[in-house]
Amino acid sequence: MKTIDNSQALETFVELAALIKSRLERLQGAAENHFDLAPEEVHWGHVGDLTRYAEALKDITDSVFNEGD
Repeated sequence: MKTIDNSQALETFVELAALIKSRLERLQGAAENHFDLAPEEVHWGHVGDLTRYAEALKDITDSVFNEGD
């Protein structure tokens, strides 16, 4: 039986997993800092931005966890 060399796929997978982790950490920091907004600065444009972010994250979590429609 022939063995398939997946070492490049594994290396790329590990690199992408690290990239995702790094981006999630940055996003977590931004969220903890209220996206650098003071309460009096928040307007509906910011709500729209966060809605887009939440929808994009839902698409990702639905895909990873086989959830959603």
